[in-house]
Amino acid sequence: MSRRFSFSEDNEGDSFDDLDVSLDRALNNASNNLFEYNKGHGPNGSRQGSQGSMGAIPLSNMGHSFDRIRGEDEHSDSSPLIANQAYSTLNRSFSSSTSSLNLGGGRSLPFSLSIKRAFKKGINFFISAKKELNQGRLGVSLRDGNASDERYISPRNVKSKSSDAYPSNAVSNAKYNAITFVPIILYDQFRFFFNLYFLLVALSQIIPALRIGYLSSYIVPLAFVLTVTMMKEAGDDIARRRRDREQNNELYEVLNRTPNNLAQDYKLVPSKNLKVGDLVRLHKDTRIPADMVLLQTSDKEGTGEAFIKTDQLDGETDWKLRVACPATQSITTAAQLINTISIIINPPTKSIHHFAGKLVYHPQSVAGSVSPTTGNETYALTIDQTLWANTVLASGTAIGIIAYTGTETRQAMNTTKTGVKTGLLELEINSLSKILCFVVAALSVGLVLAHGFPLRDTWYIDILRFLILFSTIIPVSLRVNLDLAKSVYASQIHKDNDIPDTIVRTSTIPEDLGRIEYLLSDKTGTLTQNDMEMKKLHLGTVSYAGESLDIVTDYVTNMLTILDAKPTGATKKKDLSSKVCDLILTLALCHNVTPTYENEDDEVNGDVSYQAASPDEVAIVKFTELVGLKLFKRDRRSVSLLHTMTNQTLEFEILYNFPFSSDTKRMGIIVKDKHHDEIWFLQKGADTVMSAIVNTNDWLDEETGNMAREGLRTLVIGKKRLSSHLYENFVQDYKKATLSMHDRDSAMQKVIGQYLELDLELLGLTGVEDKLQHDVKTSIELLRNAGIKIWMLTGDKVETAKCVSISARLISRGQYVHQITKVSHPELAMNQLEYLKVNKNACLLIDGESLGMYMKYYKKEFFEVVINLPAVVACRCSPQQKADVATMIREITGKRVCCIGDGGNDVSMIQCADVGVGIVGKEGKQASLAADFSIDQFCHLVKLLLWHGRNSYKRSARLGQFVIHRGLLISVAQAVYSISTGFEPLALYQGWLMVGYSTLYTMAPVFSLTKDNDIDEHLTRLYPELYKELTLGKSLSYKTFFVWVLISLHQGIVIQILSQAFQTLDQDKFKTMVALSFSCLIYNELIMVAISVFRWNKVVTSTVVITLMIYVVSVPFLSDYFDLEYVASFSYLWQVAVILALSLLPVWISRYIERKLRPPSYAKVQQD
Repeated sequence: MSRRFSFSEDNEGDSFDDLDVSLDRALNNASNNLFEYNKGHGPNGSRQGSQGSMGAIPLSNMGHSFDRIRGEDEHSDSSPLIANQAYSTLNRSFSSSTSSLNLGGGRSLPFSLSIKRAFKKGINFFISAKKELNQGRLGVSLRDGNASDERYISPRNVKSKSSDAYPSNAVSNAKYNAITFVPIILYDQFRFFFNLYFLLVALSQIIPALRIGYLSSYIVPLAFVLTVTMMKEAGDDIARRRRDREQNNELYEVLNRTPNNLAQDYKLVPSKNLKVGDLVRLHKDTRIPADMVLLQTSDKEGTGEAFIKTDQLDGETDWKLRVACPATQSITTAAQLINTISIIINPPTKSIHHFAGKLVYHPQSVAGSVSPTTGNETYALTIDQTLWANTVLASGTAIGIIAYTGTETRQAMNTTKTGVKTGLLELEINSLSKILCFVVAALSVGLVLAHGFPLRDTWYIDILRFLILFSTIIPVSLRVNLDLAKSVYASQIHKDNDIPDTIVRTSTIPEDLGRIEYLLSDKTGTLTQNDMEMKKLHLGTVSYAGESLDIVTDYVTNMLTILDAKPTGATKKKDLSSKVCDLILTLALCHNVTPTYENEDDEVNGDVSYQAASPDEVAIVKFTELVGLKLFKRDRRSVSLLHTMTNQTLEFEILYNFPFSSDTKRMGIIVKDKHHDEIWFLQKGADTVMSAIVNTNDWLDEETGNMAREGLRTLVIGKKRLSSHLYENFVQDYKKATLSMHDRDSAMQKVIGQYLELDLELLGLTGVEDKLQHDVKTSIELLRNAGIKIWMLTGDKVETAKCVSISARLISRGQYVHQITKVSHPELAMNQLEYLKVNKNACLLIDGESLGMYMKYYKKEFFEVVINLPAVVACRCSPQQKADVATMIREITGKRVCCIGDGGNDVSMIQCADVGVGIVGKEGKQASLAADFSIDQFCHLVKLLLWHGRNSYKRSARLGQFVIHRGLLISVAQAVYSISTGFEPLALYQGWLMVGYSTLYTMAPVFSLTKDNDIDEHLTRLYPELYKELTLGKSLSYKTFFVWVLISLHQGIVIQILSQAFQTLDQDKFKTMVALSFSCLIYNELIMVAISVFRWNKVVTSTVVITLMIYVVSVPFLSDYFDLEYVASFSYLWQVAVILALSLLPVWISRYIERKLRPPSYAKVQQD
């Protein structure tokens, strides 16, 4: 099949296809003769001629080394699913014919092929660049097609041009390629005003009238900034391409690309070349390369079951069960699998939990048909038959057909490129830099006007020259310094042994860790351990907890006798032992837990581990095992329970399973008791939905509230016996609903509600405890004392959330809790907030229904009241509500918001926050992967904010001030010189002096401030109130900015005026004056760093000393700029000493006096 090259998105590339055809025509004719020969002389004597035949030999395979292919990719986990259909021997005339074909196929043919290859290689570079540039746009256009169009996919059509209508399966996370790298980098850099400003300044030196100094004086600093940025971006992109290349070149066994007269029944195809319709064989622990439909597994019992790991897709660490369609599981040959099946699917969607499709099984009489016919058998495809891309096959071997590739896979469609987050400090520096821009313009115009009227004819050129001279006021290196500092902070966080395994995923906002004022937290897995333990059973009249659970064990000991003695279908009132046994049996059956064994010895010894989507279910199953009823074995069709006291096995057939979902909030199962030949519907779920499903009672609401107040997670358990007639009617209607291609889920749920979810017998309640995480109480108390307002947003019940809030000290002892629940009328809503307007020290407890109503009708009024409260607890919140709350707090307050969570339902909230923190927990890594910072425990957040946040903010603030001071200092000296020379735009420092000043001579000491800290680490926990000062932004404000401006003015004027006074402005004294002035600038900056350091360390000391030595050593090489005889004289030394004393002493004295009269808070606690 020819590869299409086109510079457009449509089919204009057909001209290249025509070129392929014309160039290959002679070779194809020769190969056809060879195929005719094999047709009559092959091992079978004939070759099938139907579509999709396994006997055709693709031309591309003729030059392959069969010995190499035969030895590749051998797996030991299991045997291949389908027996090898290739012939054991090859006709020896094949290779000789091929050889003679290549030699005698015409002398002009190789030359033509080489021309074609050279031409294609020449444009391939530009083709790949164009594809990468348009990848995102093409992905969007593919998704914007007609959503109602169904797709018909067949493994027989994979080689046709129709397969090219789908996206390529190549993965590309690279931001650039060889063509786009420089343009995109330059655009990203010069869209910032400062870099564009310096580019214009540099380019202005090309104009003779504007030329002031050497062009290198202005190009080198800008080139340095761009070089550092480009090296960083290039390194990151090369790493991304390397990862992409490894993934794209992974080899997979494709069954429908190789004919069956080769030595094996598959062809090894790189992941990037896989297409829709390919039949791919996967082995254990293999990454799934594209979205696939499972067709067959190596399950020993032939049930078609396989497990997959989805933690890289949805963040959940439990294994998911997948089941192949029965029609394809029984197929034994590759040819039959290729020729007898096809699938019908909907266009791709983002949902990873829903899938609707059909598998069409073609009997042999209609094999090869291109569309469904009346003679075909149709089977429903659901989420249970899917293998999503980037999940991993956890067991056995499997065969699947590729349904979606590339940008249409679920993983790609759910990968959103979040915008680059900008820190608050960077915004503040940008606002200060605007003032500097105004200063440059005003100073330039002012000096021209000061020359006197009438203005010279070249006044506008003079203004431009002054703008160029004072360009150093706007520090070009500021962004580079701050970006490099962020990398330092990230490294320090990563290497902190007190918070191990902490990962910085967004390195652009570490300073914001020191500016957080609102913390929005999930409950389960974030404040709690997500480590569930069964604590209580309640049966309406009696409850069991603690030591009384031993009574349950006694009842279960006699379970077999109790169940056998119970009359079938009895309606009389059951005794307590029967109720307990019914409840325990239901708990042991009604779940989606799968027992797994590492090896056969574990299975013999009973060493079982449980896999489930919910820790609650594992806790319940472990409880039933503890009381004597163990989950021994489970597959898709059956479940076996082991009665540990008698060692007898209870066998049940699974007829239907209805998994838990966040929409239904319940799960159910239909089982058949093989011993009693009864069909039962068992169900458990949240009390909010189950109360309407179970039969009438007078205790459920009260007891769920009581258990919630104890901090327990409750589930309501019920069951119902199904008659044969009722079950048959349900099966008939439910099967029709499963084949619906539109609104399938709602149709299925409607049938379930109609037949099953009516008048269930209420068996009881379970109470599961979720323990608090380590050191949560202390951590929350420290964060509250630090002035951070904490909100807990959870999907749990009101009473449970309230209890956990109190035990975690989110709600203080004696603090009034104002509760707003079930508010559904807008006219009553505002009255509920009146109390909070008066008592702002109260805590608000609100449910999701009421919160949704406020968000719809009184969004602004509601948040203006609650943002001042010390704590807010929102229950029954949806993931979108969590995200909306974070967004509204940011919009209304303008403060920094931090969101922390551990599950997939917290991702939206985390991404909407200024700072998102994810916890690696039992729910998986999805929140951690989506967050800016990843931690292992909630208590690690304290050090992340109070210590690393403080250091990052205060260090960057001082770094920014010093860089601005450095630029102002040399600009003030230039301004003084210009005024002294009659307002002429003449350069004071040129060439290397301008370059070296902001790089080699001052950069390292100034940057070493990123290793300095003002207080000891333990004081941040001892005095968490210090964090409040950071949120006020006093470290970098207009006040501190103008203080530094005054310091720069004083020092710049003193240095330049005294230098001119000592050496005069005579032309023959110019080099002497420059040597004195420039040296004082360097020494002044180094000493300013020294007197500003809080704590001397090796880094600060070494950078100051080494930089001073570098300057001293470089002075002899500056003869073009300095008078070296003067520098070697005693006059140079005493004049430098005088200037530095007058420049630095007033600054040091003023700082000393202010520190004594008004010491900062950190100084007070440091002295204590």
